[in-house]
Amino acid sequence: MKISTHRSTVYEGHSHYAMNIAFNPKDANTLASACLDRTVKMWSLGSPHLNFTMDAHDKGIDYVDFYPGPDRPYIVTTGDDKTIKVWDYLSESCVQTMEGHINNPSFAVFHPNLPIIISASEDGTVKFWNSNTYRLANTLSYALERAWCVTLRRDANEVAVGYDEGIVVIKLGRDEPTYSMDSSGKLIYARNQLALSGNIQSLSPDDPLPEGTRIPLSIKELGTTEIFGNALIRGPNGRFVTVVGDGQYIVYTALAWRNKCFGVGLSVAWGGDSNAYAVLENRVKLHVYKNFKERGGVGMKGCESWSIDAIFGGPVLGARGKGFVVFWDWETGEVVRRIDVEAKNIYWSGTGSFVVIASEDSFYVLRFNRDAYNAKVEQGVDITDEGVEEAFDIVAEIPDSVRTAKWVGDCFIYTTASNRINYFVGTESYTISPSDIPLYILGYVPAHNRVYLADKDMNIYAYSLSLSVVEYQTAVLRGDMDAAAEILPSIPKEQLNKVARFLEARDMKELALQISTDPDHRFDLALQLDDLDVATEITRCMPEAEAETKWKALGDRALAVWRFDLAKEAFDKAGDLSSLMLLSLAVGNRDGLRKVGDRAANNLAFATFFQCGLAREDKSCTGSGTVRTYLCTEVIIPTAHPWAC
Repeated sequence: MKISTHRSTVYEGHSHYAMNIAFNPKDANTLASACLDRTVKMWSLGSPHLNFTMDAHDKGIDYVDFYPGPDRPYIVTTGDDKTIKVWDYLSESCVQTMEGHINNPSFAVFHPNLPIIISASEDGTVKFWNSNTYRLANTLSYALERAWCVTLRRDANEVAVGYDEGIVVIKLGRDEPTYSMDSSGKLIYARNQLALSGNIQSLSPDDPLPEGTRIPLSIKELGTTEIFGNALIRGPNGRFVTVVGDGQYIVYTALAWRNKCFGVGLSVAWGGDSNAYAVLENRVKLHVYKNFKERGGVGMKGCESWSIDAIFGGPVLGARGKGFVVFWDWETGEVVRRIDVEAKNIYWSGTGSFVVIASEDSFYVLRFNRDAYNAKVEQGVDITDEGVEEAFDIVAEIPDSVRTAKWVGDCFIYTTASNRINYFVGTESYTISPSDIPLYILGYVPAHNRVYLADKDMNIYAYSLSLSVVEYQTAVLRGDMDAAAEILPSIPKEQLNKVARFLEARDMKELALQISTDPDHRFDLALQLDDLDVATEITRCMPEAEAETKWKALGDRALAVWRFDLAKEAFDKAGDLSSLMLLSLAVGNRDGLRKVGDRAANNLAFATFFQCGLAREDKSCTGSGTVRTYLCTEVIIPTAHPWAC
C-alpha cells in the first residue's frame, strides 16, 4: 500500500488498505498509519523510509490516535479482533488491552482535555474509558445502527459520532474550570494534569479597566497532578491544596507543590484550620483526620445510615444527600442540624456566621447560632438525628440559581445561570453587572475594589465592587446609621449614586437626596419629597433643552401642593400654555389669560380670548364654529363663513 503526501513523498510498506493516519501532536514531523495488514507503522515527514512497525492486533487495524499530553509516549489502536489497545511507541510495548465491544471498534481517540478514551463500534455503542486506569466508565447506545466516525470540539468538550442513520453530539464533562484562589489573590488552577499558578495582586489597582475587560495575567507552572482533578480545595490558611478526582485525593503543599498525603475519596472538606479535614471515601463512609492522621473515637453520628453525595468544610462539617443537608460538630460528631432541602452546594462565610444552601433554582441564606447549639448541649438535651432546630435561622430566600460564589465578610457574591454577577447583603440581592459569557468567581481583592472572575479557558475578567459600599449597605440594613455615617466618607465618589439608589429602595429618600450627585436622580427625589425649592434650583442649572420636561413636572407638582406662583413660573418656562390658561382661569388672572392668548394659536387662542369675553378677527373659523354650535344668530362676525348662519 502506498501513502503519498502532496506530491512530495510516497510511503510504501503496508500490504493491505491503510485505514487511518494520525500526526503526533508532540512532534509534527512524525505520523502513524493503521492498516488492515494488522500493523501500525511510524513514519517521518520528508523521508520515505519506515521508522518501525508494530504488530498491534490479531486482525486488521482500523484506527490509530496519539496521546495529546506531554507525559506519555502512547498511541491507541482499534482492531477487527474487537479489542482496543494502548501502546508505548518508544518501547513498542502494549500498555493495556481493553475489551467490551461485541463487534469491530471503528475508532478510539484520546480526549484532549479530559482523562478519557472514546471508542465506538459497529455494535452501535459508544464507550468511555478512563485513560489513567483503563477501566470502562460509561456506555451509550442511540439505536442508530453502526458507528463509524468521530470528531472532537476541543474548546467545548463536545464529541460528534457518525452512525449509519444519523449523527449524535455528546456533551462531556463540565465547562467550569478547576481552580482555587485565596483571599490574598494567589490563584492555582489545573489544566488537564498540569498545575499552574498566578497572582492577582500583581495586577495594578490603578489601571483604568473598563468593566468586564479581559486581563492578562502572568502564569507559571507549579508541577503536575497524579490524578485528573475535578476540584481544587485550598486549606483555610492557604498552606495546602487538595486535588480531588477519579475517586482519589492528593494533598499538596501550595508553594512547593509537594505531595503531602493521598487516599481514596469522592469528596474532601477542610475544617476551621488546616489541621483537620474530612474525606468521604464512599457514600456511607466518612473519615476525619487531625494533623494528617485519622482521628479515632466516635465518627459522625448517622453518617452510615445516610447516602452522602458530597461534604463541605466550615465551622461545622456539612454534607448533602438526596433531599437533605446535614451539619456535624467537628469535635464531637454530633448532628448540629439536619435540613430537608434539595441542595447542590453549600457556601460558608469567612466569619462562620452565615451559610448559603444553594439549590437548583434558588438559594437560602441562614444564620448559624453556635451559642444556641452549645446551650442545648450544656443543658444535657438529647441530640437526635435532626439536631438542634435553634442552631440555624433563615435570613432570606432568593430566587436565583447560583453557578459559583464567594463570601466577602457578610457579603455573598455570586454568578447566576443567566450570566449575571450579583451580590447579596442583608436581606436583598443586587446586580453588579451582566456578562456576555458564563463566568466563574475567583474571588475579591479589597485593595483593588474588584471582583475577579474567569471563563472556562481561565481568561481573567474584572468588575468593580467597592467594599466600603457593601459595608455601608450592611450597616444601613442593620439599622446602625451611626456606623453608616462613619463609612460614608470612605465611599468613592463614583459609587455615591449607587448608594443613593440603594437608600431610595429602602425608602430613605431624604438621605438619598443628600448623597446623590446625579441631577436627574436628585430632581426625582426632590419631587417625591415635595422639596420643590431644591427641585427648582436643580432645574435652573440645567441646559434649556433638557430643562423643559423638568419644568413641566415641577409645575404639575407645585400645582398639587398649592404653590401657584411656582407653578406659573414652571409652566411658563416649559411653554405649557394649556396649563397656564387653566391656572390663570382658576385664579381669575385676566391679564395672564390675555398673555396666554397672545402666545397661543388656533383653538387655544380662541378659548383663551373667549374666556376673557374677547374675539379676534384672525380666528374667524373658530368663531364661526362657536356661532354654529350655540346658534348665536345675533352675533355678527364680519368674516364668518356663510354656512355659520
